[in-house]
Amino acid sequence: MTLSSKPGLCLIAPSLAYEGQILDYREEIWAADGRHLYGVGGLDELTVPQWLDLLKRKSRPETCPEGLVPDSVFLCVRGCDDTLVGIINIRHSLNSYLSLYGGHIGYAIRPAQRRKGYAEEQLRLGLVECQKLGIDPVLLTCLEDNTASRRTIIKNGGEFERVVTREDGSRFERYWISLKGQEGTR
Repeated sequence: MTLSSKPGLCLIAPSLAYEGQILDYREEIWAADGRHLYGVGGLDELTVPQWLDLLKRKSRPETCPEGLVPDSVFLCVRGCDDTLVGIINIRHSLNSYLSLYGGHIGYAIRPAQRRKGYAEEQLRLGLVECQKLGIDPVLLTCLEDNTASRRTIIKNGGEFERVVTREDGSRFERYWISLKGQEGTR
């Protein structure tokens, strides 16, 4: 599935055709941000084929592993050269943890592709997917010190709600984006 976009980005379903780029993405994130990959659960511990199998199981309520919520994961690819610039995860519903700290969407842009406006467009495309799934309003969160993510959320219509603190002391800002009346503008 491909969605059109402004700066030549599209969201596509992950596949083995992108295995090399997915592995490069993972290594680049690890080198820059540490060993945790936000918004792409499992990729930090699994091979790409194993991760693709997990994504398939998580996409449907009847096969979603216990304790997780059904979701959709997309690769964000730059059309002009078929380069993977980011990954976005859309959670179809929220469990107790996601309703406080994680929200409906998790996303990341690979370090070499940051500061090019890709996160804003990737999130916009993710909101289109939320509309298709009937998710409205959309909850997004970011760590309190993540200025880039905060800007991305606000540029896409995020309205600040409050800050919540996790047991480990991490502080998350919570934002809501209403998609009502947005048809044709996303």
